[in-house]
Amino acid sequence: MPRGAGPYHLRGGGGSGRLGARELKCRRAGEAGSSVMARRALKLVSLAAAASGIYLYGSKFLDPNDFGVVRVGRAIATVHLRSAERLRELCCANRGTFIKVGQHLGALDYLLPEEYTRTLKVLHSQAPQSSRQEIEQVIREDLGKEIKELFMSFEDTPLGAASLAQVHKAVLQDGRTVAVKIQHPKVQAQSSKDILLMEVLLLVVKQIFPDFEFMWLVEEAKKNLPLELDFLNEGRNAEKVAHMLKNFDFLKVPRIYWELSTRRVLLMEFMEGGQVNDRAYMERNGINVNEISRNLGKLYSEMIFVNGFVHCDPHPGNVLVKKCPASGKAHIILLDHGLYQVLSESFRMDYCHLWQALIKADMKRVQKYSRRLGAGDLYPLFACMLTARSWESVNRGIDRSPVSASEDVEIRSNAAAYLPQITQLLNNVPRQMLLLLKTNDLLRGIESALHTRASASSFLNMSRCCIRAVSTYQRSKSHSLYRRAQISVTEALSLWQINLYELFLWLKGSQLGNWVIALLSRMHHSMY
Repeated sequence: MPRGAGPYHLRGGGGSGRLGARELKCRRAGEAGSSVMARRALKLVSLAAAASGIYLYGSKFLDPNDFGVVRVGRAIATVHLRSAERLRELCCANRGTFIKVGQHLGALDYLLPEEYTRTLKVLHSQAPQSSRQEIEQVIREDLGKEIKELFMSFEDTPLGAASLAQVHKAVLQDGRTVAVKIQHPKVQAQSSKDILLMEVLLLVVKQIFPDFEFMWLVEEAKKNLPLELDFLNEGRNAEKVAHMLKNFDFLKVPRIYWELSTRRVLLMEFMEGGQVNDRAYMERNGINVNEISRNLGKLYSEMIFVNGFVHCDPHPGNVLVKKCPASGKAHIILLDHGLYQVLSESFRMDYCHLWQALIKADMKRVQKYSRRLGAGDLYPLFACMLTARSWESVNRGIDRSPVSASEDVEIRSNAAAYLPQITQLLNNVPRQMLLLLKTNDLLRGIESALHTRASASSFLNMSRCCIRAVSTYQRSKSHSLYRRAQISVTEALSLWQINLYELFLWLKGSQLGNWVIALLSRMHHSMY
């Protein structure tokens, strides 16, 4: 397999089967973490120390203006890194739910210091593995047969190990190559105890630091973890999204083999490709980076604004790309369908209107729909979190200028200054918004890696989906034939305007457009 290509990846990322030094450390910690409940509880003291490090990020007790700014900055960065490493080791030691929460924290770029997000992101690809004996036990209990009875071949080394499960490549007796996702054997029984321990810990930390508002993290884990642990639910989600987005011929979703699937074992069609953030892989294989970024934006705009059924774990291990040898077209392979967010109709409409206002830089409507989504007086902060842009850029128009390095630094600095307000905001917004914020950040991370962030085409695709979604909703609520026709005409005109603007942008950036502009310029000068 070419370097940079990842075979099959799953929830929490999937790494290669080979263990690096850091991954080996994580795996050993996982083996040590199989201790009794009391020992797990004692380890949580480390998490309290790490949480204190997060709190220092926005602490009112540290004022860099009182000391040497550079020296204080370095000291705080060192504290963050040390606390983040302890937190990572704690997650690896306790496995399961702790790794899942660590992965979620690693995606909070708008909230946590870079030392935390960078350190915790490795949990996507370096989760501890279950042994061959444990895997055989799960398959025996769930499918009633031994591995050798079900498969012609079964690779011992997993393609990827994640927080809740790991994936192995196998060949069925009829010759079909499949990916076998197998749940870690103890994660079901341990998950409820883990969540209880985290809840108690966060309550204790909140007593010490009143501004520390992270209870929403436990609430989300309580709601989502049972769904993620049910692989039959994951299979149904995969089939639903494949049908929902069947018009996108570039999208591939692995087929589910139901006859050999249970709540803890999921058999899927085997698919492989390079990770979606691997620009070098795409260039080696002749895949158009801008096309991939544009198509990924189309998929998620359709899921969020039109259908309200959103795949909420698009980290690079779960989104692969591959060029089809027969057609030469680039395919996006969407994996790991355990975590989806279903958006209510009212929430989806408010979210559509808010993004339309953000794209148009209509501040009155930004304020209106931010408030309707629970932001209250913190609507400027909410707009900045959604777009990952400064308030100045939001006012100017987020499609007017690309994101600069200085703007990224400003956003992180403001995150430190406004940490209490950010946590308050996360407590106030609808629960549906939390996974969308995580999804937005993961998608922006991919765009940053591909150098396609804040491109005009992504905002145009979002605008199209918002217009279609709002028009469909308005037609469904109208009983007048004339009114429905009026809505359809307005929709068609709006979409036509977007198409015309997109054509203008294409001409402006193309060689043909340059020739046309040059010709018109010469004709203009010749007339005078």
